[in-house]
Amino acid sequence: MALTGRAALLAALGTLPVGIWEPSWVGILAVNTPLAIACACDFALAAPVRRLGLTRSGDTSVRLGEAADVTLTVTNPSQRPLRARIRDAWPPSSWQPGTEVAASRHQVTIPAGERRRVTTRLRPTRRGDRQTDRVTIRSYGPLGLFARQGSHRVPWTVRVLPPFTSRKHLPSKLARLRELDGRTSVLTRGEGTEFDSLRDYVPGDDTRSIDWRATARQSTVAVRTWRPERDRHILLILDTGRTSAGRVGDIPRLDASMDAALLLAALASRAGDRVDLLAYDRRVRALVQGRAAGDVLPSLVNAMARLEPELIETDARGLTSTAIRTAPRRSLIVLLTTLDAAPIEEGLLPVLSRLTQRHTVLVASVSDPHIERMAAARGNTEAVYEAAAAAQAQSERHRTAEQLTRHGVTVVDATPNDLPPALADAYLALKAAGRL
Repeated sequence: MALTGRAALLAALGTLPVGIWEPSWVGILAVNTPLAIACACDFALAAPVRRLGLTRSGDTSVRLGEAADVTLTVTNPSQRPLRARIRDAWPPSSWQPGTEVAASRHQVTIPAGERRRVTTRLRPTRRGDRQTDRVTIRSYGPLGLFARQGSHRVPWTVRVLPPFTSRKHLPSKLARLRELDGRTSVLTRGEGTEFDSLRDYVPGDDTRSIDWRATARQSTVAVRTWRPERDRHILLILDTGRTSAGRVGDIPRLDASMDAALLLAALASRAGDRVDLLAYDRRVRALVQGRAAGDVLPSLVNAMARLEPELIETDARGLTSTAIRTAPRRSLIVLLTTLDAAPIEEGLLPVLSRLTQRHTVLVASVSDPHIERMAAARGNTEAVYEAAAAAQAQSERHRTAEQLTRHGVTVVDATPNDLPPALADAYLALKAAGRL
């Protein structure tokens, strides 16, 4: 039950003159008794809340930054019309700050025996599963003096997926891949080491590509075309330890790594390679294996949606052992982690040879754009000191990258916006060089 502001206002307006002209209990009762009777009648005429039927429908997933609509259907089985205000409660991260009240509250009027739909628009600010809380309904009588109130649980979950903002780079990377495959009209020999087909010679072709046996069997000169090897295995490893929780720009380092991993997965699956995912810190947080090319990207996005950084040190030895079990045959292992000196020198380097002796290893790391701005700053004493600190941090990262390179590892270090295309370019370079 709930007393409305209208009833309180009428009680105050009726009591005030009595208190001024004839203050007595009799006067107060004379004013408030009719109001109490009116409230009781209003409560009796309000539609019951407990008997309402509620069901949900709508979106079950949405990309971070986009909107999802969840529809609540309210059925009024009683003989009285329902005049109600509805609060559809969701976690605070389901809306942009300051928009929750307008988005979650609805006002409806439902005649007896009918139903109405109200739509709650979510715009989540974090990845993961967003589960509804309770639906609170306040049913008013015809006078608006008193209301029935109750809550219902109507379960619904909306999974907030990574935004995959780097997909804008995919067309240009696919064009480069088509060049490597020899499927575009270029005058140079298609790169790669796997024979594709024969075609007629055109001026500008590399004479070393001429197939003399095929030429002898026909009246024109035939040249071989090549393509990069297909059906290679790529294992994407996301380090979800404490270093992935650091923020670079406006997002956690883990989210930037996910964006780069998704672009590489989309490109590699189009190239005919098999892509798996492993998320690890001290145990396996997510594992995606054996998906068909058309299912790779949806599977990775769903697996990444619920990943959160863990504030613990990553077990490099356990990560290496799990990676070797996950990729028993020669593969390209792409490790998205930090280039901070301590985790690499104390954790990864002592066990790195176990990976490099069997696999091609690529380490990708997200650098902080703020450090780059600090390194370029000048103008006053404080800026110079900041530039010196930034230069020292960059020097340590370069030294760590050189140590990894000496162990045969390809290193990609770039800011959140530049990492996805840089990682895709590194993959294409390895493919063009025949190292996959």
